[in-house]
Amino acid sequence: MLHPEINFDGLVGPTHGFGGLSFGNLASTQNKAAASNPRAAVLQGIEKMKLVASLGVPQGVLPPHDRPNIPLLRRLGFSGTDERVLYKAWKSDPALLVVASSASAMWAANAATVCPSADSSDNRVHITPANLAYQFHRSRETPTTTRILKRIFAEHSKFVVHEPVPSHTSTGDEGAANHVRLGMDGPGFQIFVCGDGANPDATAFPARQRKRATLAVIRLNRVAPSRCIVLRQNPTAIDAGAFHNDVLCVGSADVLLVHALAYRRPAAELLAEQSSWLNFLEVPTDELCLEDAISSYLFNSQLVPMCSDDGLPTGDLAMIAPTEVRDHPAAFAAAQRLTSSGTRLKHLHFVNLNQSMRNGGGPACLRLRVPVTPAELTAIHPAVILTPQLAETLTTWATRHYRTQLTPDDLADPKLLAESRAALDELTQLLDLGSIYDFQKA
Repeated sequence: MLHPEINFDGLVGPTHGFGGLSFGNLASTQNKAAASNPRAAVLQGIEKMKLVASLGVPQGVLPPHDRPNIPLLRRLGFSGTDERVLYKAWKSDPALLVVASSASAMWAANAATVCPSADSSDNRVHITPANLAYQFHRSRETPTTTRILKRIFAEHSKFVVHEPVPSHTSTGDEGAANHVRLGMDGPGFQIFVCGDGANPDATAFPARQRKRATLAVIRLNRVAPSRCIVLRQNPTAIDAGAFHNDVLCVGSADVLLVHALAYRRPAAELLAEQSSWLNFLEVPTDELCLEDAISSYLFNSQLVPMCSDDGLPTGDLAMIAPTEVRDHPAAFAAAQRLTSSGTRLKHLHFVNLNQSMRNGGGPACLRLRVPVTPAELTAIHPAVILTPQLAETLTTWATRHYRTQLTPDDLADPKLLAESRAALDELTQLLDLGSIYDFQKA
């Protein structure tokens, strides 16, 4: 029997800022160059993790990446001490320093695509890290993400962490943000979503998830063709700012929430063969228009299977939505309807993630779902699994190390580099991960 799942959230890094780097992500571009609050961002993320854990769902932690990315700047020709590299990059190309300082690894939904053992041909959990080829700042995350995942899922008899799909514009892979795994006990059903096709429509924003990469991930993760389907994003939705599938679709267990304009063809038609067991809940445009669905991030809510105090599934699902949904009348009404629809989706919670939301990342963006059996759960690196004590420790750690305000000019401050490295060095000890950053190996 499958344990409901463990959710791994990315801890927000000390250089969290609003760089406006994500073309096609309207929130990201609209907040470009505004002052950020890294401490508030990381504490908001920890509070969300605590909420998930309080519902009986195991919760894991993924550490931030080392930023500013000094090795990247050195490869681009900047030399001298680390402090001089920062200064030269800032003087020569401030926008490049923003790229090298991005804390975007916090959005763990882009870390990888996961296939549970119940769905794979060799009965192991398969994890394929995303290459994130579409954007320069995100493409630099892949080596560190792969290294971290291999430390956490090191038991080879139960887990396989693949190398990413080769990085190219024709094989861009954005991870679980374009993937939904449905099912309860036993084999499930997986929905993969890509933005291109044989005759892609012209869009203002390029499609990030490529079909060639999607098919490669299916092969690597050993998903049987009969247990999955590949859908295509609606070009109109991409143009409106739905850069990933998880902006307009979310699912868990036997419940799937979809906006009517999420796909090129109606989702109900595409998923007709699953109608005997799938509770398909569609939100029509006259209930919530496309623009409001994207701005509120209703579909970027998490759906989590709740557990009792003894760790057994209750059968109920909870929706964890951003406060933007609560504050938007139409989105709030839709959320109330969905959680009273007669399905197992019965509970509604709101979380304040305004620092992440201003960059276009809601509750689902911050987490990577990993369905596991009880035996597989015990094989995961235990120090990264959230406990009340670890949550308290992380809160104290973040409060001590993170700044309350950060502007683009602050990225050149050598003190910020020292502060960030001190924080990450301590964190790797708290999570017992060893030396995972380049500066720790110097």
